[in-house]
Parts: sequence; structure tokens; C-alpha cells
Amino acid sequence: MSVTDVTPDLGAVKTRQHGAWSSGDYAVVGTTLQLVGEELCEALDLRAGQRVLDVAAGNGNASLAAARRWCDVVSTDYVPALLERGQARAKADGLRIDIQVADAESLPFGDASFDVVLSTFGVMFTPDQDKAAAEMMRVCKSGGQIGLANWTPESFIGQIFKTIGKHLPPPAGVKSPALWGTRARISELFESKGFTAKLATKHFALRYRSPDHFIQIFKTYYGPMLKAFDALDASGRLALNNDLIALIARFNRSNDDTMIVPSEYLQVVLTAP
Repeated sequence: MSVTDVTPDLGAVKTRQHGAWSSGDYAVVGTTLQLVGEELCEALDLRAGQRVLDVAAGNGNASLAAARRWCDVVSTDYVPALLERGQARAKADGLRIDIQVADAESLPFGDASFDVVLSTFGVMFTPDQDKAAAEMMRVCKSGGQIGLANWTPESFIGQIFKTIGKHLPPPAGVKSPALWGTRARISELFESKGFTAKLATKHFALRYRSPDHFIQIFKTYYGPMLKAFDALDASGRLALNNDLIALIARFNRSNDDTMIVPSEYLQVVLTAP
């Protein structure tokens, strides 16, 4: 039996993922990505008063971007602490968002409830990709929009997950999150269901004090990397650290001691039939 023939226990995978994203403090990393949510909302050409759902919202980057455009926003995630961070950010900026704990694969909303459904680097990590995509389509109104920002397989972040996978192989049979960053997978998930897609390849520059600073932040606050380092022994942690340093060197364009690494992502604007 090949690896692709293995039927994964998606429930168990979800439980492990929930533990990973609940560890550390993703908000420390997430807040640096605010620009992506802003650009996605501009690409969607949001209108004041639209009802917007942010799926796997984390600490609310896309939620805040939509709220700045006077939309009625519901921000969802399955990690309550992250939603609370997003709501605190909204309050500090004098914005209004509603938060609700929700699983992206089983959204607690009626059919056609939202004008726009968003996810920035969130829904792509769901174990059951088809189910998550189906839920986003279900709650989107006819003629409404779905907006996504997904890391590509070739991106720096995509390569980080590939590097981690060398040291800790992912569960057999689970589709790579980076597939959401491919035109083929977007077509398979959404266009085959009648949605029309407008895709753009974009880059986001990760800026840190140094490569070591980036690794320290990510292994302290970014759940998947934190869990990877925790699962390895001392020699394994050293090997992973060295591979990450080499990966950063491949992408780093700073030409000084700092780190400026562009990471490619696919910006997706889908229109419902």
C-alpha cells in the first residue's frame, strides 16, 4: 500500500493540531502579518455594511481589516485565547468585531449567512480540506465572495514545513496545507463547484533581527515549530536548527545581519455562483 492509499485518522490529526496551535502564542507571529489581511480586503473590494466571516482567524488580522472598512464581522477560530487577543486589538483601535469559537470544518452558521468569507493562512491548515472548503462555500451567499491567502509549496513558509517534515514526518495520507497555495487545488476545491476564481501570486517579507531571532520567536510562539522542537532530542533539535538556518540563508535578501525573507503566497478571490 502506498502512502497516498493510507486513510488518515483526521480526528486524531485535528486533536494534535489543536494542541499545537493552542501552545505558544501565535498572536506574536500573527500580528506581523497584518498587511496580508489588509491587501486581501482591498482585493475583495469590501463594502461597508457587508456581513463578513473570518474563518480560522487567529488573532484577527483579516477580521480587523474588514472592521476598518465598516463591515459587520464575525471572527472565528477553535483557539479561544487567540480570539480574545483579536477582540482586544479591535477594542484598542475602537473597532467592533464579534468573536465565536468555531471549527472551520463545521461552521455553526446557516446556509448563505455571509456576503464575504475570509481566511488568511488559517483554513489551509485544516486536516479535512474538502470539508473546510465545503463549509466556506455553504455559508457564503449566492454572488458573494470567498477571500483566501495561502502559502505556496515553494514559499519560505512552505519550505519550513517541508524542513520540519524531514525531521518529524507528517501523518500518512494527510494532504499538505501548502496545496491550498496551488492553482490546481483551488480549482479542485472551488471552481469545480461553480465558483469563479481570480488568483494573484504575492509576496510577504518576514523581517526579523537575525536568522537566530526568527527561529527563537517561532520555536517559542509558533505552535507547529514549538511542538517540533519539543518532540526532538538534543541532537535532533540541533539538526533542525541547522537546516532552518540554511533555509533562511537561501531566501534572505537583507545583505546584513538582519533577516528579510520574502515568502510567496497565493491571494484568492472567489465569487459564488
